[in-house]
Amino acid sequence: MPSSTAPEIVVTGIGVASGLGHGKDSLLEGLLAGRDVFSVLSRPGRQAPDGQTAFMGVEMPEPPDLLPKRVARTAGLGARVAISVLDEAWREAGLDDVDPERIGLVVGGSNLFSREQLLAVRDYANRLAFIPPRHGHVFMDSDVCGLCAASFAIRAFANTVGAASASGAVAVIQAAEALLGGRVDACIALGALQDVSYVDLLGFRALGALGSEKFAGQPGRACRPFDAEHDGFLYGESCAALILRRAGEAGPGYGSLVGAAQVADGQRGPEPDPEGQQRAIAGALAQAGLRAADIDYVNAHATSTPKGDEVERETLLAMGLEHAWVNAGKSILGHGLSAAGAVELAAVLLQMRAGRLHPIRNLEHPPEPGLRWVMGGPQTHRIRHALKLSFGFGGVDTALVLRAPQGENYGL
Repeated sequence: MPSSTAPEIVVTGIGVASGLGHGKDSLLEGLLAGRDVFSVLSRPGRQAPDGQTAFMGVEMPEPPDLLPKRVARTAGLGARVAISVLDEAWREAGLDDVDPERIGLVVGGSNLFSREQLLAVRDYANRLAFIPPRHGHVFMDSDVCGLCAASFAIRAFANTVGAASASGAVAVIQAAEALLGGRVDACIALGALQDVSYVDLLGFRALGALGSEKFAGQPGRACRPFDAEHDGFLYGESCAALILRRAGEAGPGYGSLVGAAQVADGQRGPEPDPEGQQRAIAGALAQAGLRAADIDYVNAHATSTPKGDEVERETLLAMGLEHAWVNAGKSILGHGLSAAGAVELAAVLLQMRAGRLHPIRNLEHPPEPGLRWVMGGPQTHRIRHALKLSFGFGGVDTALVLRAPQGENYGL
């Protein structure tokens, strides 16, 4: 993003879907209540056919029927959910009043249709001559862009960006850059639902990143960011759309993106890198013109993997953020992979408006030296400056700094 002298970017519309339901009201209510929506995954293609797996996580209700039936038949789960969240955000932001040629879309995510591809192989293995024409394009990540642009008046540009679990956050950064560069007057950052199959889950397990052996048969206890008993992340279906505008060209919105940074830390795989994480935070703070002491709330990446949680905790302490409240959306939503950064940013903004912070589920034995954890129940707090962290496999480290709208009643 350009320097801090550039116009501020505000988020004027939010649409979201998760295991807590469809819509931002369901998200906020479920987060503050710390609802348990974990279970054994049941969608076709999520458990190995030999019956030897019982992968746990979070699956969402079916999205509302917004597409014409003939179109819906060609769209997979992730595409239909994208339309649902974009519809919610679009209407709230009033984008019908914006010139379509001045509206852009950045979809955060890659390899989005793994489960759909696996099911296609299963269904057509013995009748290859009958593969429908739609299979020539529906498995491309650009199909989400095309479906959104065909369903809404998006005519400036639409593209995807892949940054593993940081994809949603990187989509926000790129959308902000498009606005600051003058390419568009409104830009949508969409954290896409990454529809994983049992093959992906087996790979995560082999990598040592997936939980949970300790809590097999107890899905509600298995996801435990920062807790002494954590042993890996649990997948969670989710998706979010955020509408970004330049300050002064729309209403006050939910909050302003005042600083952002994305760095490469040189790691190929899942290994967290404290130096890269600290550089990302420092870069975002510098762009925002703030110090660590100005941050009063951190929404952590917090996957529930022992190494990831420990390195992130050390990063926050090293950056002087021990005074700030810290919580972790994945403890309630599961890990949305590509969608996580956008969904958790939506959660930051909703908490900012509500003046309340959600608890970290299952945080019973926090590490020492500790941080200012939100645990046991929701915490009343008026956020002024929030820090959102998102890290991805392949050495992608991002940090976003948000400021609450000015006004003494906001967040109270």
